Order: sequence, then structure tokens, then C-alpha cells
Amino acid sequence: MSTVALITGAASGIGAAVARRLASGGARCVLVDLDAEGVERLAKEVDGAWLAADVSQEEASLEAVALAERRYGRLDLVHLNAGIAGKVDFADFDAERYRKVVGVNVDGVVFGVRASVPLLVRSGGGAIVATASLAGLVGFAGDPVYTMTKHAVVGLVRALAEPLAAQNVRIGAVCPGFTDTPLVAETRELFANAGFPLLTADDVAAAVESAFYTDIPGTLLVVQPGRQPVPYRYAGVPGPVTGQRPPNVG
Repeated sequence: MSTVALITGAASGIGAAVARRLASGGARCVLVDLDAEGVERLAKEVDGAWLAADVSQEEASLEAVALAERRYGRLDLVHLNAGIAGKVDFADFDAERYRKVVGVNVDGVVFGVRASVPLLVRSGGGAIVATASLAGLVGFAGDPVYTMTKHAVVGLVRALAEPLAAQNVRIGAVCPGFTDTPLVAETRELFANAGFPLLTADDVAAAVESAFYTDIPGTLLVVQPGRQPVPYRYAGVPGPVTGQRPPNVG
């Protein structure tokens, strides 16, 4: 029986790399993206199903999960990857832009979890991985609203780890540094000129696949160029499941 995976933000970047990686291993993929042309093209490439939808709307996640059940009869893996940069100027505040960023980066994850868990449970259990960021673990002054949304994703993952584990559903997150995707297209040249290494989408996709199968619910995998992904530990703070105080990484 083939593994069935649902991936949001799948038309390009990390989501597309995850789709290709999982499909090459035999998984059947349900791909979701606002870019209808891009997500349809990738779905044809990986022989999967696709849905053009805005994950900031609850109906998008419900429709995607229904598509997975209708097409493949089950769901095993969910990668909640869709995200956008903040770019909210506090000196010239744009409330509509702010709501859009929070809608995609936070609501999209909440709606994705809410919609997918029942089918994961009916399928015998599975795993959810959210794409967070290093900006979900430390403050990034260059984009405070994006930083806030990724902290929210990390908090949600940690808080849901124990209750979802009781339903045989693991949840975790990857926290990559700057990655060469369309999200950083406008600043790619700056990174290159500064000699700053960027992760590739394939680097992060490998970490996502690893996160799907980690034994510890609530794991936050830190992904940085030239290093193996490593679970993040908060110094002196209880873990999400055991309540123990794990050592800090570093």
C-alpha cells in the first residue's frame, strides 16, 4: 500500500522538493498551492492530485483532505509548508498585508492540522511536519511579523505534540535558515555578494522526510548549510511531552 502525502505550498521551493522526494520513493502526493498552473504542472510530473487553493481559508484544507481520501482512500503524511514573507512596515502599517501573512503562515497551519488529523487517525496514524524557520526560534529583526508567525507555528507544534501522539499522530517542524527559494528571490543577490551560504530546497526536503519519521513528537529540526539537521532543545525548559529538562544544543 502506497504512502499518501499532502503538501501545501507545493508548486515551488521546499514544497515542490518534498513532493519530488516523496514521489520518487513511491508516495502518492496531493499538492496544494495558490499557483494553479504551477501546482498542476508538478502534479503531472509526480503523477499526483492537485488543488489550487488559498490555505488561509479553512475550506482549502478541508477540500485537500477530502481529495486525498477520495483519490487514494487514506492519508499518512502531511507537510504544512505554505508560507509568505512578512514585509510589514510598522511605520507605514498595512493591516491587510498583516492579515494576509498571519492567514497563510499561522491559519494555514492550524486549518491544515484540524482538517488532516481525522483522516490520519482513520488511516491508522501518521505524521505532520510544519515548515517553521530559524526565525521561529530566535528574533529576526529583518522581518518581525514573519518571525512572530513562525514562533506561533513552533508553539503550536510543541503544544500539540502530546495530545496528537495519544492519537498515533506525530507532529514536528523543520526550522531552516535562509533557503534558496522564491521567498528570498529579491535578496538572493545580496546573500551571494556577501558570501552567505543558502540552503537548497533539497536540503530542507531531506530534513522534512527525516522529521516525518522521528520517534519524538514535537521535534524541531534545525537545518543549516553544511550541517546535519539537529533537534533543537530549549535550555532549562521542559520538553513538550515528557516534562523533562533536556540539555541545550550547541
